[in-house]
Amino acid sequence: MTQQHTSAPPFQAEQAIRLAQETFDIEAAAILGLKRRVGASFARVVQMMLDVRGRIVVMGMGKSGHVGRKIAATLSSTGTPAIFVHPAEASHGDLGMIKKVDLVLAISNSGESAELTAILPVLKRMGAPLVAMSGQANSTLGRHADVFLDCSVEKEACPLNLAPTASTTAQLAMGDALAVALLDARGFKAEDFARSHPGGALGRKLLTLVSDVMRAGDQIPQVGLNASFSELMREMGAKGLGATAVVDGDSKVVGVFTDGDLRRLVEKGSDLRSLLAHQVMHPRPSTISGAALAVEAAELMEFRRITSVLVIDANGRLSGALNSNDLMRAKVI
Repeated sequence: MTQQHTSAPPFQAEQAIRLAQETFDIEAAAILGLKRRVGASFARVVQMMLDVRGRIVVMGMGKSGHVGRKIAATLSSTGTPAIFVHPAEASHGDLGMIKKVDLVLAISNSGESAELTAILPVLKRMGAPLVAMSGQANSTLGRHADVFLDCSVEKEACPLNLAPTASTTAQLAMGDALAVALLDARGFKAEDFARSHPGGALGRKLLTLVSDVMRAGDQIPQVGLNASFSELMREMGAKGLGATAVVDGDSKVVGVFTDGDLRRLVEKGSDLRSLLAHQVMHPRPSTISGAALAVEAAELMEFRRITSVLVIDANGRLSGALNSNDLMRAKVI
């Protein structure tokens, strides 16, 4: 006997757009509902998470599990150590990952996910605090929880009111709200975020120091105060920075000579052969410490409208140099 398949109706662009708009309206209403209901229980959960000596253990099945993984990742990257433990795997040994010093954040819209409710008595006997993120306060999960976070929604965005849509959006938003409240309470800063994201663009900007990208040693273009113009030009050409530092006998920076300075001298018709470095240099050049962030060097260049900057130590001695190309290679800009 052959099985008959119902053919799909023709695609209607207007219908697709209408459903998209309805989805946005429904899910926006779900989040606004959270805003109206958030209160003392939310603050209590934040305090519990701040006080916990172990980790936040996030659990959930199906779509709630996917949401749980994201919440655990967000918490971990914003200063609150967290892991995700699959409820089904927990029944087969992974409960050993949970300790009394941890806090369990269990997510289930219905509060009746079989794999989750099966381990609730064990979790309670372990003594780890249990926070429920659910849409049903009177569910099995809600009754076992020490604190209940109401993530109920009026309806799903799915036209059949079946596929988790608005409910998972509400769960995600509640997880983000917890993470934001926690990072604020911990005094978590952008630099802290960068330390857990060293491979990203933000990590490079907030962790890369000038000393990490500057030219050092023989790569630094530098001449003495009485260097001839020919020596100055050879040094600039050999080092390829587009500028050279002018230093005194103690290697302290007293000036800089750049491609722009050369262009202006040529335009004036000056006799370059007889000039010395101290006669053509630009005094009081822009400098920066090697301990500064590389992004600060980029900001200095932008503010001063220059393409290179000299690096000095605490005593004003030349220790390095860099230009915008160096920062671009390091992906700081």
